Amino acid sequence: MTATTEIASSTSRPQTQLSASDKVFWGIVRGLETQQFVPGQRLVEADLAARFHVGRNVVREAMQRLAAEGLVDLSRHKSVSVRILSRREAFDLLDIVERILGLLTRTATRACQDPGHAEELESVLGVLSEAYDQRDSKAFAAARRTFYRILLNMGGNRDLNRLFTTIHLPILYAQQRIPALQQIRLADYQRIVAAVLSGDEEAADEAGRLHVQNVRKALQELEASVDRGDLWPMPD
Repeated sequence: MTATTEIASSTSRPQTQLSASDKVFWGIVRGLETQQFVPGQRLVEADLAARFHVGRNVVREAMQRLAAEGLVDLSRHKSVSVRILSRREAFDLLDIVERILGLLTRTATRACQDPGHAEELESVLGVLSEAYDQRDSKAFAAARRTFYRILLNMGGNRDLNRLFTTIHLPILYAQQRIPALQQIRLADYQRIVAAVLSGDEEAADEAGRLHVQNVRKALQELEASVDRGDLWPMPD
């Protein structure tokens, strides 16, 4: 099973199904969301084994998986480190996400016939809003994962699920902390839910793509701050 966040890590497997390798793999993905790990950080095998209470062979297996997903850089002559996205890689990634998220929201809308779906979406919006008001980033991240998992489950498209979970957004957001990102997410998720529940596939597609456009705009504004010397730059 492939990874990811902003968007990718949203579809992590239930904890009851996690193997030892999964535990390390998803622990690092989640750690990127919560700033426990940051791009460029060295991942020391012994430290990870102690952190996750697993053997070193398990850590090596997880590192191979993370490397295959493009989340870490693995070199024979250097220690493992969390990948750093270049400026071009970051914006190329958002171009891909924009199209995939539009497809995801369209697919969910097409399948939105079960009244339980509306209840699930409205419930998770309530959790997101409460977490935002309380400035609880961990609760917000958990609710965001649930939000995307609901949309994926609604659509029931296995290929889209597979594509969605290969996106490397946790690295992007860990690398560039956008101050207004939670506010952007909450407003955009509310717009997405309204469009999905309305049954309007075009509006849902547009709402999904607009979310990524808003994130891209925020990132561009962040880069403008970098150019003014306010923040550290994204590598070229």
